[in-house]
Amino acid sequence: MSLAAYCVICCRRIGTSTPPPKKDTYWRDIRNIIKFTGSLLLGGSLFLTYEVLALKKSLTLDTEVIEREKMKSYIYLPTVSLDERENPGIVYQARKELHKAMRKVLATSAKILRNPFAEPFSTADIEDHECDVWLLLKKSRSEDKAERLEAVRDMSETHHWHDYQYRIIAQACAPRVLIGLARSKESDLRFFLPPPPLPSLKEDSCIEEELRQLLASLPQTELDECTQYFTSLALNESSQSLAAQKGGLWCFGGNGLPYADSFGTVPSATVEMFCLEAIVKHSEISTHCDKIEANGGLQLLQRLYQLHKDYPKVQRNIMRVIGNMALNEHLHSPIVRSGWVSLMAEAMKSHHIMKASHAARILANLDRETVQEKYQDGVYVLHPQHRTSQPIKADVLFIHGLMGAAFKTWRQQDSERVVLEKAVGDEDRYTTCWPKTWLARDCPALRIISVEYDTTLSDWRARCPMESPVEFRSNEFLRKLRAAGVGDRPLIWVSHSMGGLLVKKMLLEASKKPEMSTVINNTRGIIFYSVTHHGSHLAEYSVNVRYLLFPSLEVKELSKGNTFVTRIDDFLEFAKDKNFQVLNFVETLPTYIGRMIKLHVVTVESADSGIGELIPVDVNHLNICKPKRKDAFLYQRTLRFIRETLAKDLEN
Repeated sequence: MSLAAYCVICCRRIGTSTPPPKKDTYWRDIRNIIKFTGSLLLGGSLFLTYEVLALKKSLTLDTEVIEREKMKSYIYLPTVSLDERENPGIVYQARKELHKAMRKVLATSAKILRNPFAEPFSTADIEDHECDVWLLLKKSRSEDKAERLEAVRDMSETHHWHDYQYRIIAQACAPRVLIGLARSKESDLRFFLPPPPLPSLKEDSCIEEELRQLLASLPQTELDECTQYFTSLALNESSQSLAAQKGGLWCFGGNGLPYADSFGTVPSATVEMFCLEAIVKHSEISTHCDKIEANGGLQLLQRLYQLHKDYPKVQRNIMRVIGNMALNEHLHSPIVRSGWVSLMAEAMKSHHIMKASHAARILANLDRETVQEKYQDGVYVLHPQHRTSQPIKADVLFIHGLMGAAFKTWRQQDSERVVLEKAVGDEDRYTTCWPKTWLARDCPALRIISVEYDTTLSDWRARCPMESPVEFRSNEFLRKLRAAGVGDRPLIWVSHSMGGLLVKKMLLEASKKPEMSTVINNTRGIIFYSVTHHGSHLAEYSVNVRYLLFPSLEVKELSKGNTFVTRIDDFLEFAKDKNFQVLNFVETLPTYIGRMIKLHVVTVESADSGIGELIPVDVNHLNICKPKRKDAFLYQRTLRFIRETLAKDLEN
């Protein structure tokens, strides 16, 4: 029980109908309560704001702090009248005594809190155990950046404060301090106030309908092909689903059919996913982010985020939107005010790598104190995700292949032994993403980035229409990676399957652009995990079973003799000229697609890039980039290559 609650309970007990003791005993008890809670009153923000309204008629202070606190209406408690007729007898006397003590507290707090913490204050104004809180708050407002960062670090490493002291920081600190605390690994979650109450839904409306209205309110002209496609698809499916629900019949209709298995069987969840995917595309446009914020999108998305705590796909797309909005610095203030920093501080501590990594991206884009780079959609830092004093000397980039993802592609290979070890909690024995855990521990001076993009084996699923996915994505991600500072340090590329073609294409494109010259000059090496340098038979297999597997554009681009594959053969001479260090792995076992299709995705001949060492491994195509254990050959050889290739850079 908090001290404030104890005080209130004592006051209530004094006001009961139980025969009261002598008057002297009353006041001795009351004075003891006041003395006991004296330290609480100095900084107990909830109790302070509770009492300020009641003191309004009897106390006037020349300070901005009260007005600033009043703006935070979502932490107020109901006003209690000081009218003796409403609170007769001992309750009135008790509150009166408490208010006397409050006068000195308010005056002292106002003196300390007066913006911008510029005036000195004496430690005699406050109790000894309160000094750290106020001194750190003042230090966090310093004009000196190093001093501000030190204050945030000291706050995050403090774990002995009382609840009300954390609330003092939560209410009085600047937004950049709050963001810094959210990005500090050891920060206590009590530093973060709960988000303000969300506005009520409109009458005769539902969250799906409001989400559709938000999407419809965004500009619908001058959109790129992808944004236009997803928007029209979402609005069409939304209107059909709403009509079907009202009529008691659910029909996916149009392109919605392939989403049935992917997004669940609940119609509303499917509608939300369609709309969210479209809003993600809109949020990549700065002016559309302004519209999302102006139309209440931050609050609506927060309602959806909290409603779907058990739906990772929904939460992921919502965080993608917030992360894109955070790229625009003029939107940082509304993002902080709407409570997203508190939610992301909690998400950063999640054991789910996807959730923690999306939160890390949002907070990094908000953190202009220690981060110069901007992380656009699809670019995720696996290490370091928190503020750190460890100097970063090089970058390692992970690019997945067909049907892959930024996190799941690089997980540990499952086996009976590993499954049993999952419950142990030892990341050296089991990890859901080995670059984030194993590689980060073995090479802490690396910044480890994973890139994500959508791919599919089949044309059943709706996708953004484009002429050549790999060529389109190579330019798109080259731009995104440069915005993230890739090229400013020595770097190594790690790729799987089609991701290797994407890497080769990006480097060839970068060599043609003077503004990308640093990417070429700082590339030290490349690791290829079963990359189809000379094409794959995958598309040919799918033709033979066309009723089960319809080849997508990505699959067609991997086929032998495809013009795209032959065009990037120029990479071999380019890599030799730049003296890139190269390591090639290739599978020797076939891969099963379902129960009916068995194929060898990449042969030894196709995986030979013509440069560097080629190592066959007794695994299939999916497991070529998934080591069984930390001491497995696949991981240890990868680690050795990274250390040897970056040896000189890591020593400096």
